This record gives sequence, structure tokens and C-alpha cells, in this order.
Amino acid sequence: MADDDAQAGDALDDEARTALAAELCELLGDAVAETHIQPGQNLWVRIDFEHWHTAMQSLRDAGFNYFGFLSAIDWSDAPEGRYEDTEFDDTLDDDDASSSTAEQTVRHGGGEARFELLAHLHAPTRHQAIIIKSDIPDVDGAPAAVPTITDVFDGADWHEREAHEMFGIHFEGHPNLAHIYLPTEFEGHPLRKDFPLLARAVKPWPGVVDIEEIPPELEAQLEAEVMAEFEASGAAG
Repeated sequence: MADDDAQAGDALDDEARTALAAELCELLGDAVAETHIQPGQNLWVRIDFEHWHTAMQSLRDAGFNYFGFLSAIDWSDAPEGRYEDTEFDDTLDDDDASSSTAEQTVRHGGGEARFELLAHLHAPTRHQAIIIKSDIPDVDGAPAAVPTITDVFDGADWHEREAHEMFGIHFEGHPNLAHIYLPTEFEGHPLRKDFPLLARAVKPWPGVVDIEEIPPELEAQLEAEVMAEFEASGAAG
């Protein structure tokens, strides 16, 4: 019964999300490139890049005035792959290998660009939330500059600084794109897929190691010890 109630509630929520998607398409007009409803979870709205700032203003004025987060995604595959070959890699067949790449990952709401912006907005009085996304054009292998939304949402300040630091996205008009985590002189952007993880070139990822088989004589000894303990416990009982 509880599962039925939960499914009924999800269905009602999705109906509300469908209505909200239509409402936002009317509100934002040509700025909306695509909408996607993740059943029982989220409404995603992809907007054209050139409308990023004006769309955020319109959404804030329409009641989505609680800023949750802003971040980015680099959808490309790491050129160095896993940085080491292991027995695990050899056991992957072609289907497994292809399905593990970023290109095969589901992009809610479409999109084809390498870099993508994400922002989560909430309308407190309506108890509704949306995820806004936008494909960032590529300029010589780097993301194009994005207009800041710190004048729309004060809370976007540190989020844009982090995206600038980690992905190399420049937010035009931001008052202070200083590093948060890394030294000022640090070069590169660690969350880009082409950023070299040099530490992993000399030390494998934890867990990605070749597993050594137990020698037969040791395995037999362990089995004998376990059986002896089991029989002793049975006799004591």
C-alpha cells in the first residue's frame, strides 16, 4: 500500500512538473531549447547560452528566487583513460567499455557541447524546484565566457569562483574571480577531463590493482583451520 501511495504521489508530482515545464516555456520563450522530466525526481530546462543571464532574471522574478547551486560538467573523456592497465581492464568487453564513457552517459535535457552549466533554483512559495542547464560554446578547446549572475543571485558568487577555478570558465562581470581552494599561482583546472592526474601515473587508483591468488597450500590450511573451529564449536555446544 505504501508503494502504491508513493507511486501515486510521484505521478502527481510529474503532472505538476509537466505543467511547470509548459509555464516556463511560455515565460522564457525562445530561450528554452528543451525540457526534460526525470520521473519522480526533477524538471530539467535547457536554455540557449546567449539567454543565460536574462533567463535567470526572469526565473527569479517569477518566484524561483532561492538559489541552490551553480556548477559545470566537462562531458569529454579523459584522454589518459585510467592511467594504468590492469587485469580488470582486460576483462571488459567492448559493450562494457563503450557504456562506461562520458559520451554514453545520459544527458538529461539533451545538449552536445563539451562544457555545460548547471544551476538549481527553488520557488519556496510554490514548493517547486528546477535545474537549469546551458551548453557553453567551445573556443579553442576552452569554454566561452559566461555573463555572471551574481547581480541576480548573491549566492552565486562562490559557486562561479569555484567553476572558474576548477573548469576555467570565465564569468564576465564577476567582482572577484580569485581562487578558493588552490594557490594563486596554480596552473590548470583540475576538474577538466584533460587535466593530467600525475599522481595516478605513479600510484594506481585505490582498488585498481591486480589481485594475487591465494597459494593452494595456504588455501587448504585456512579451510582446515575453519573446519576445526566449526567442529570444536559444535562439540562445545
